[in-house]
Amino acid sequence: MSKDNGMKDKLKGAAKKAEGEVKKQTGRAADNHELQREGMMDKGEGNVHKAIGEAKDDHRR
Repeated sequence: MSKDNGMKDKLKGAAKKAEGEVKKQTGRAADNHELQREGMMDKGEGNVHKAIGEAKDDHRR
């Protein structure tokens, strides 16, 4: 297992969640439902990466 203790996954998750929030808000402002959905999916993916990172941290303890 890598020495990053899940930090890489947590950072990747945070970035994906931020990207998703931007897409969601942009879609809302532009009344673009597809972009809003993409943003919500990206945020969900970010949550998964965060959970993986936390699981790696818990496993290493």
